[in-house]
Amino acid sequence: MDLDTFRSEMDTKGWVIFNEVLEDDFREELIKAQDIATEECRQIQIKNGVVNRTAGTSHHLVVFEGAFMKFLEQMPLHEYMTAYFDNGPYILNSFGGVMNFKAETSSYVGNVHRDIRTWSGDLHLMLNMLVMLDDFTPENGATWFMSGSHKYAEKPSDEQFFAVAEQAVAKKGSIVLFNSNVWHAAGTNQTDQIRRGLTPMFTKPFFKPQFDYSRYFGYERTATFSPLVKQLLGYNSRVPADLDEWYQVPEKRLYIPGQG
Repeated sequence: MDLDTFRSEMDTKGWVIFNEVLEDDFREELIKAQDIATEECRQIQIKNGVVNRTAGTSHHLVVFEGAFMKFLEQMPLHEYMTAYFDNGPYILNSFGGVMNFKAETSSYVGNVHRDIRTWSGDLHLMLNMLVMLDDFTPENGATWFMSGSHKYAEKPSDEQFFAVAEQAVAKKGSIVLFNSNVWHAAGTNQTDQIRRGLTPMFTKPFFKPQFDYSRYFGYERTATFSPLVKQLLGYNSRVPADLDEWYQVPEKRLYIPGQG
């Protein structure tokens, strides 16, 4: 897809499917990593009493590194994402995963929702990505999208939403990019097979991420990351903690020039 078509689709519909982006070997690697990470996240959810409709969900998967860090290093569809952010830089806001089980087990992602809490209109503050690790079908709960809903601040009723929403049906390895103002909902899985997906989100660098990735990995690791991963993890848009960090020449500032 050329960039002009991408921009037009994002402006009118608010979401675009890129078919079969990931190689099968890497997709299988991500599935194995998601299985392990989801179990670890579940144990923490149970320990801390966060169990209401969280089954199959996992968050901030990049802290498990491995395949998830490799995903950031490759950053599929980077040129389209840069175009969405007005040809400017962006950072990782969060990196979640969802395992959609059979209908009897539900999670909060089945609610009609959007992932930016304040409607931003034409200002592109946040971009969602949906990485399909399995085939997404009507039977296994392919995600529903309400095309054009990024243009309106009000939440539709469930009746209004499902009267016009479309399911993102595509083969495993496909990726959806969508404006974070778009109202969407995970579908209901009627099969006995798990439907897996990854849900990274990205924002302008000045938008506060959900997790302090650079502090988590440590500032001494800066030199071990590629320029793109360093950018995505927020190393170029940190906030000074004292006056010595504040009073620095441009090349030594924690919030470097060009981040918006």
